[in-house]
Amino acid sequence: METILSIIQVIIAVILIFLVLMHSGKDSGLSGAFGVGTGAGPLGGGSMVERNLNRWTIFFSILFVLNTIVLLKKLA
Repeated sequence: METILSIIQVIIAVILIFLVLMHSGKDSGLSGAFGVGTGAGPLGGGSMVERNLNRWTIFFSILFVLNTIVLLKKLA
């Protein structure tokens, strides 16, 4: 069981790294330095792709934390 959870942990970690690297930085280029093109619309979000990317990143980070807790409980 620990082996399966460890393999899942590595897969989740790789997916999470990939998702974090897909995010664009807030201060990307000169436009970010002067606050131009922040992408914040009237509802406070960016494009639909950015919002979905945020949701997936949050989902996998929660999964990562839960799997870490389960692994620590199994080892103790």
